[in-house]
Amino acid sequence: MKISFVFSALLLFICLNSMAKQRSPVQINGALQIKGNQMVNNAGISSQLRGISLSWSLWGGKKYYNTKVVDWLTKDFKISLLRASMGVQPDGGYLKNREEQLKLMTTVIDQAIKNGIYVLIDWHDHNAEQHLEESKAFFTIMAQKYSGIPNVIYEIYNEPAKQSWDIVKAYSVEVIKTIRQYDKINVIVVGSPRWDQDVDIAAADPITGFDNLVYSFHFYASDPNHQEKLRAKAELALKLGIALFVTEWGVGESNGNGEFNREKTAVWMEWMEKNRLSWAIWNVTDKKETTALMLPGASIEGGWKEDDLTDGGKYIRTELRKLNK
Repeated sequence: MKISFVFSALLLFICLNSMAKQRSPVQINGALQIKGNQMVNNAGISSQLRGISLSWSLWGGKKYYNTKVVDWLTKDFKISLLRASMGVQPDGGYLKNREEQLKLMTTVIDQAIKNGIYVLIDWHDHNAEQHLEESKAFFTIMAQKYSGIPNVIYEIYNEPAKQSWDIVKAYSVEVIKTIRQYDKINVIVVGSPRWDQDVDIAAADPITGFDNLVYSFHFYASDPNHQEKLRAKAELALKLGIALFVTEWGVGESNGNGEFNREKTAVWMEWMEKNRLSWAIWNVTDKKETTALMLPGASIEGGWKEDDLTDGGKYIRTELRKLNK
């Protein structure tokens, strides 16, 4: 009898543990919130998302905006976060091809929701303040469609180039107001000056009057200009009280190429883990460059083998499967 009881208890523990492992990231964390300089889950516990960014929804990256790729990244790479990077200004982008871009975005967003992972809806535009009305119209559609769905995070300005914080801030307030008409709670990511690097400047004069705002921070791990001084800017921003979200980073250099320095990359990875920062690595494409995750000719339907991945792709797959287990 005693042996039977112990066996039953052990079996129950194994079953419960198995069930816990099968729960999706959104089932585990629920609706995210920003508390001080941290993103927390529905239990108030610091929550760290780790995942991958699709490339621009244009050119060679567009072909990967499909359900099978989202499924493969969820199942094989074990992502808890997908970033959908909608091209805005270039030919073929949202400004000139609205219906196609909306279809591409909703396809991957809906599949991410189905898979129980979080998804960044990224207005991938370096001059967003020039397209304020178009941005407001887009996020009106998104907020009406996805209001209150806990998977969804809005990223309203990708990498302001040379704009001052005053310009980025004014644009952001208008778009935030638009989203909050329809979605009162989901997290909104605000862009930071100078390619999402000057987070310390944003932190000195943050946006007030809205809940659940976080600021984007970008780096390229092997870039000689993206090392100690850049981490110091982010650490100052955290000390000043704003939350950061690494919505884009790469193993190479900021031009997409350069070396893949594993030592520098490891330092950045350890730093993000230490500070509990959520991140999405750039990018799902088979373009011949350092930051591409796949080699030229990789299937447009996922199912990639090791031989289909770049060194960066192999590295990040290993890290994600280890960290998101």
